[in-house]
Amino acid sequence: MAATYREFTGLNLPATEQEILAKWTEQQAFEKSVSLREGATPFVFYEGPPSANGMPGIHHVISRTLKDLVCRYKTMKGFQVKRKGGWDTHGLPIELGVEKELGITKEDIGKKISIEEYNQKCREAVLRYKDKWDDITRKMGYWVDLNDPYITFKNEYIETLWWLLSELYKKGLLYESVSIQPYSPAAGTGLSSHELNQPGTYK
Repeated sequence: MAATYREFTGLNLPATEQEILAKWTEQQAFEKSVSLREGATPFVFYEGPPSANGMPGIHHVISRTLKDLVCRYKTMKGFQVKRKGGWDTHGLPIELGVEKELGITKEDIGKKISIEEYNQKCREAVLRYKDKWDDITRKMGYWVDLNDPYITFKNEYIETLWWLLSELYKKGLLYESVSIQPYSPAAGTGLSSHELNQPGTYK
């Protein structure tokens, strides 16, 4: 015999969404999913950080849904999953975008604009849409700790990467080799395939 389910009519889904989000916030559902498992085996999760210099898209919702699925599953299996959020703030497209906005070239930095001013403009640009990211993160119910994110332009993060590289070097895990890479004469540097495929960045 087929199961019968209660039928709902006249649902106001946006209102229901707000009620559920408010309830999660009031009950500190995410925070408790971590604190109640203090001392349990950790499942370490660092979000592969998005870049907040652009608006979030549907592909971000898809990838974050999959990440959230794994973290919730591990939480239900008894692991403590702290879910560290982060922001990617590095990349040549950011620098080129700021140069375009300011109407300058690489050669103008230090002449028409100080290095400090230029760096500050880049810092502002990389977090331009952070509020939009925070909003969609909350609305989609993606549980991740954004109160203490790692940010790739912070010295602590950069120093950690240099330390890791030095440890790899000491253990003989780094090697020197050659490879063919796309190169930007204007920027005076190699380009990643990801950067190269960004629409309108390189012409």
